[in-house]
This record gives sequence, structure tokens and C-alpha cells, in this order.
Amino acid sequence: MKIAFFEVEGWEKTYLEQKLAGNELQFYSTPLREEHIPDLQNTEVISTFIDSAVTKELLDQLPKLRLITTRSTGYDHIDMVCTKYKNIITCNVPHYGTHTVAEHTFALILALSRKLFESVERTKRGEFDHNDLTGFDLFGKTIGIVGLGDIGESVLRMAKGFGMNVVAYAHHPDEDKARKLGLSFLDVKELVSVSDVITLHLPYMKETRHIINKTNIKKFKRGSILINTARGGLIQTEAIIYGLEKGILKGVGLDVLEEEDTIKEERQLLKKDFHKTSNFRTLYFDHVLMSKENVLITPHNAFNSKEALRMILDVTVENIMEFANSKPQNTV
Repeated sequence: MKIAFFEVEGWEKTYLEQKLAGNELQFYSTPLREEHIPDLQNTEVISTFIDSAVTKELLDQLPKLRLITTRSTGYDHIDMVCTKYKNIITCNVPHYGTHTVAEHTFALILALSRKLFESVERTKRGEFDHNDLTGFDLFGKTIGIVGLGDIGESVLRMAKGFGMNVVAYAHHPDEDKARKLGLSFLDVKELVSVSDVITLHLPYMKETRHIINKTNIKKFKRGSILINTARGGLIQTEAIIYGLEKGILKGVGLDVLEEEDTIKEERQLLKKDFHKTSNFRTLYFDHVLMSKENVLITPHNAFNSKEALRMILDVTVENIMEFANSKPQNTV
């Protein structure tokens, strides 16, 4: 097949050439644009990322196109009405980094529970006393998982390995799953009141915005830890500040901030031009939480592992090969 890839990094090109040897491949580092159309007249498959606006005007000029496989979870950059009308199959990458994000979640939990950052900094200064470095065990503690999708379930399995009790919130609780996984479903208000660690794994939407807020932060178990590796808008920043100032929260681990309103896909953060146009540096350095000693903030990096990034390409390759075998997968 003749396949065109857009918004491709150098290492991705090398990897895709190996995986799709025997096909006629075209690679472009830029998003799909009008100027590419003459080169695509015989192209059957295109693969894009989120900066490629796949519009009706472009699709009308691609007579041989049969498959679009976006290397993202979202697909609102593609005119789905037009693709359906033209019988062009569209596939995505439904999820990636399931274990990666869950592991980062526990990295933050352990760093806070064992005061790892303070311990390292003190040792670098040549100080070896243990004053104020007493941590706490996770064994026997209760973790509240808000959102029980793939990542939430991965966190659950890790928590069980640490000997933790698990409670969870889900929009549609599945009691069969609760029995199989050994957990209890609670509403958010009850969950935060009994949990020693609360971790968020929900998508950001109107219904989940500020699911942790200035009202329910007062219901948190005193001395608990709050973790967010999902989307910043799930937590009202003022609630975190209140919880810290009142001693409700012992520690907070954040990979995302409420003000990050431009992020659609995590992989977007790795694009060379992203930080030229974003205000991330200002956001992070000026953020009020940066000065809090019991707050750990990482730069939206929970997704960023070699395995997770490679999985995006592997799923894309599988989408293409299954389409070639007349068994399209991950269709949207």
C-alpha cells in the first residue's frame, strides 16, 4: 500500500520503516496541508496527529484514500461526517501509557509518603539527621481511586501489591467488577472521607470539572495525600491551597495543573514547536503551589516513557495491517 505519515519525528520514521517494510511510505514532519495534495493522489492510507486538519476540502482531493489512522486518542481534527460519506475508515489509538501513568502515580505517592525529595536534598547538603523525615507505610492504608478505567485499574493492581485497601468512584459502578477486583464503590464525598491517598484518573469534561473542590476538600480525611496525573481541571486549585493551609492534606503530587487548558493529547507536549507557543515555563514557575514544601509537581510527564510512545506507533501499524486484512480495528 501507499501510506503517508504526517507530523513524524525522526525516530518514528526509522521505526515505521522497519515495521512497514514492503509498503510504499511517505513521511512529512509537518501537518497535512493543501500543498501535499499533489503527492497524495495514489495514497491509500494517511496517518496524522492532532495538528493535521483533515477537512472535507482536502478529502475531496484524495481519490484513492481508504483509511485514516490518527496517532492520537482524540479525532476531532478529522471531518468524520465526510469520511463516513466517502466510506473512508478512520482509526485511532484508544489508549496508551496505561502502566506508564499508573507507575508515575505511585512514584509521586512514594515520594510523598517517604519524604524522598526532602531526604535527597538534605543528603546533598551533607546533612544526615532524620529529623522531620519520618514517613508512613502504604501497607494497610486505604487508597481512593477516582475513575476506574484502564489506568485506574492498573493503579488498583499496584495498590493491592502494596497491601492497601481500595475504594473507588466510577460514574457507572460495576458490582461484579468490585467483587472480582476486591474493592468497594463509593461516591466522591464518602471516598475522600475514608481514604489516606486519593488519586484521580478521569477524563476532563463538563461533568468532571472540579470534582475535587472547595466544598468537598473539607470532607477529606485529615492527613491524606492527593494525587493528580489525569487533567488539571479536575481539581480546583483553591481547594488544594485550602487543604494544605488547614492541615487537611499532608501532601500533594501533581503532574497536571488546572491552568493547562491547551492540552488535547499528551504527546503534543513532545513536539518541537509546542513550547515555543505555550506559556508552560511561566505557568509552572509562577504557580502558587510551587513554593509549597509538601507539594511535588512534575511537568505533565506521567505519559512519557519509551514503551508508551512506541505503543502509539505499534497500534497505528496494527490498525494499518488489520485494515489490509479486511479486519479494521479501533474504528471511530
